[in-house]
Amino acid sequence: MTDLTPPTTSNFIRTIIDEDNATGKYDGFVHTRFPPEPNGYLHIGHAKSINLNYGLAQDYGGLFNLRFDDTNPEKEEQEYIDAIMEDVRWLGADWDGRLYHASDYFGQLYDWAEQLIKAGKAYVDDLSADEIREYRGTLTEPGKNSPYRERTVEENLDLFRRMRAGEFDEGSRVLRAKIDMASPFIVLRDPVMYRILHAEHPRTGNAWHIYPTYDWAHGQSDSIESITHSICTLEFENNRRLYDWFQEALGIRRSQQIEFARLNLTYTVMSKRKMIRLVKDGYVNGWDDPRFWTIRGLRRRGYTPEAIRLFTDMIGVSKANSLVDYQMLEHAVREDLNVRTSRVMAVLEPLKVVIENYPKGKEDSFDVPSFPQDKSREESRLIPFSREIYIERDDFMEEPIKGYNRLAPGVEVRLMNAYFITCTAVVKDSAGRIVELRATYDPATRGGQSPDGRKVKGTIHWVSAEHALPAEVRLYDRLFIKPNPEEGGEDFIENLNPDSLKVVDAMLEPSLATAVPGDKFQFMRVGYFCVDLDSTADRLVFNRTVSLKDTWAKGK
Repeated sequence: MTDLTPPTTSNFIRTIIDEDNATGKYDGFVHTRFPPEPNGYLHIGHAKSINLNYGLAQDYGGLFNLRFDDTNPEKEEQEYIDAIMEDVRWLGADWDGRLYHASDYFGQLYDWAEQLIKAGKAYVDDLSADEIREYRGTLTEPGKNSPYRERTVEENLDLFRRMRAGEFDEGSRVLRAKIDMASPFIVLRDPVMYRILHAEHPRTGNAWHIYPTYDWAHGQSDSIESITHSICTLEFENNRRLYDWFQEALGIRRSQQIEFARLNLTYTVMSKRKMIRLVKDGYVNGWDDPRFWTIRGLRRRGYTPEAIRLFTDMIGVSKANSLVDYQMLEHAVREDLNVRTSRVMAVLEPLKVVIENYPKGKEDSFDVPSFPQDKSREESRLIPFSREIYIERDDFMEEPIKGYNRLAPGVEVRLMNAYFITCTAVVKDSAGRIVELRATYDPATRGGQSPDGRKVKGTIHWVSAEHALPAEVRLYDRLFIKPNPEEGGEDFIENLNPDSLKVVDAMLEPSLATAVPGDKFQFMRVGYFCVDLDSTADRLVFNRTVSLKDTWAKGK
């Protein structure tokens, strides 16, 4: 049986932590966190961060926090908070009661802001957002000071307190850190710390009329929680200078920000704005659409936490941005499901075969192992057999091409675990479409073995027509037709795959009648499938998780 436990791999973050521990920094302790903004659903990129942060805490015997950076009440909803908690748990990360919110620290953040004002390191600015942007300068030109930059400490404190009390209109004033408008690093050109928002917060209600920016709240929240290693993606690399400046200016406990490359996956778009467009404009059927790379979508499709952890371990952690082939993710899913799933027979495009020399009314059954890939498991199930069966339409060819080794007129094949049969006739409708086959079987080949040692080239799967279980099967493919949907600057919507979902009426072996949503199987010779949430007592619905073909592994 394959061991799917991801190995502990070395990377530059572990090297930093090892060096910190060797020098006694943070007293040899590791405390990480996952800090999502509760304004959307998690996707596969977030899973990489969760597995990294939680894995480091586990491997070094440290702690892991879940903290919602809920600093923008206009975009945050309880729905997202609940979904994020569920997804993090499903991935296997345990915050062990350490659930926090940036809003828990609004009082402390406010006090620290006043501390900076009193130290002459923050001021209230009356410039508009557009004017602040204009004054900030460019990469090649320094910014210029706001005309309000030299307000007295007393005036700044008075205005800031009145901002908090709700005296001013939204957009009329902000609090900015007073750093250096000529800094070569734009992030240090007097960044905004607070803005006025007369909005109700999901947790603090109407208690506040000013809300901290992400940059102001983030590092200080890390300090409050005693986070040792603040691990984030590369887009925050420039912000590290501001992260460090705030903690140093306040004289508070220091945390170390470390950046790694975010996950960029082919055939996806990771922008939250673009994912929201896909949902709101109906290009996908909600955030849990199995074509989506959200955690909820992957889960519904049949992906497992173990497969996602295997994938994130495979791609590793680096400082360089790169585009990861989606096939690597599918390979990890196959590796995981190959171990855990039972084998069953399912016919997705049924073609009836009448075995004419099999006695009418007779029934047979075969005891078939459910986990043939794992010899240590003894589970099996009885598969019924009768005169009429279904096979896959693709498993018959009236005029077979060279190399075709399945059923054809006059050709003998093996019915998996059953008998040898030979096609004797083809029945067509008035349009010339094949609607039925006639065949004979060799009763001496019970179990799919020939007593005389003769060989057949083809083995095909089947289900008994009399006992078949009808089901809806949804064949999902990638949502986009191009590896990079945004290539060439075109609207990514133009690259949607019109064939990303195909629905077929399938026939399954009857053992699947007791399957429930979330159950996973390998449909032999077809792929891996999962029972969908839309299933009812009267009709099962299956999602194709991934096909059997693994082109990525073959190319390695």
